[in-house]
Amino acid sequence: MSPSSTDRSGRTTAAGLDLTTDERALLEGDRGAGTALAMRIVCGLASAVGASTLRPITSAHVDGCLYHGPSSLDFVRAVAADGAHVTVPTTLNIGGIDLRNPDTFLGPAAEGEHAAELMNAYVDLGCEPTFTCAPYQLPGRPGLGTHVAWAESNAIVFANSALGARTSRYGDFIDICAAVTGLVPDAGLHLTENRAARTVFRLEADEEVCDPSLLAALLGHVVGRRTGEDIPAVVGLDPAIVDESWLQAFGAAAASSGGVAMFHVVGVTPEAATLEDATQGRTDTRTEAVSVADLREALRELSTVDAEGALGAVSLGTPHMSAERLRQVADYFGGRRAAVPAFVSTSRVTVGENPRAATELVSCGVRIVTDTCTYVSKVMDPRGPVMTDSAKWAYYAPGNQGYDVVLASWRDCVDSAVAGRILRTEPQGV
Repeated sequence: MSPSSTDRSGRTTAAGLDLTTDERALLEGDRGAGTALAMRIVCGLASAVGASTLRPITSAHVDGCLYHGPSSLDFVRAVAADGAHVTVPTTLNIGGIDLRNPDTFLGPAAEGEHAAELMNAYVDLGCEPTFTCAPYQLPGRPGLGTHVAWAESNAIVFANSALGARTSRYGDFIDICAAVTGLVPDAGLHLTENRAARTVFRLEADEEVCDPSLLAALLGHVVGRRTGEDIPAVVGLDPAIVDESWLQAFGAAAASSGGVAMFHVVGVTPEAATLEDATQGRTDTRTEAVSVADLREALRELSTVDAEGALGAVSLGTPHMSAERLRQVADYFGGRRAAVPAFVSTSRVTVGENPRAATELVSCGVRIVTDTCTYVSKVMDPRGPVMTDSAKWAYYAPGNQGYDVVLASWRDCVDSAVAGRILRTEPQGV
């Protein structure tokens, strides 16, 4: 079915959609060709997902600023036609280059130039030059029940799960169209009935089986693998260990190994005060157990080499490191100097608000990377395996950059960077 057609009066209509007068005006080009293009795409998505109406949003987060070839630039130029501009506060995901330190890019010069051009083109559309995959760490993040259009898998899952905001999974091109029109299909995770947990996971091990940061990564990987695109609920965890960094790591892992766009941690996340709240009283949920053996298997899946021997580099901060974790890592280094190249990826906002921690890390030989990420942009040249605390980084870096990877807790990563060799504590217990 075509998302739009022309009736006998020459007016543009949207097939199967009940549009307001203002929405129809956008579709008919009253605000220019670029906005009309964006509106046609939003209406097309609505038709594809079976929505009958559109819903206004309060903000957007755009992933399309990461350069993937000429079509990336072609599209943003088409949307920008006739002076189109975003109509809601819009943050930008990472790009392909660190604009604050462009000389650190080790890829082809033309690729870096295109990456920078694309990032700046989105700023020209009125987007905020945040360039972070963790917009939930910025001021003014959305609250419970707020409807937004966020792209980037870890941002989506964090918004829905930890914040209780509402966003479906919006990808490149759809994200900026939503930002320009201020509208999304009223479907998917915007609807309460679609936010219920379908599978319940229980950890069959003491929570002290490993460092909490490693537990979050491993458990998230297992849950994502077994869940696919359904919504999982995790029960039985001690809320004391489940802080925002834990939720960030868990969600990023589950969104990488599966298609998880929302999860519940019972007793922690805002829509899961009880298991009944998380499942919305559904009786057809299934229950899964996660054992120590499952965690160890996840660790093997996410590590391409043995956890011993020489180390090429360490990479922390995927998704972008929070201010609290940045300070923790700086304190844990404690003035010790890294013996191998060490990288921390975080946002320019976090660096600006935490100059002491950033300066201390640099004095320890750590390179701070902003605006991009080390598994996306060519900023590393490791002479051996790379150690990381991120299941997402471990999942994508071998394919994206060809790196060998060892997954570990962030504390083990710091100790290994200082020692110049792999030091890892694996999950204990039976």
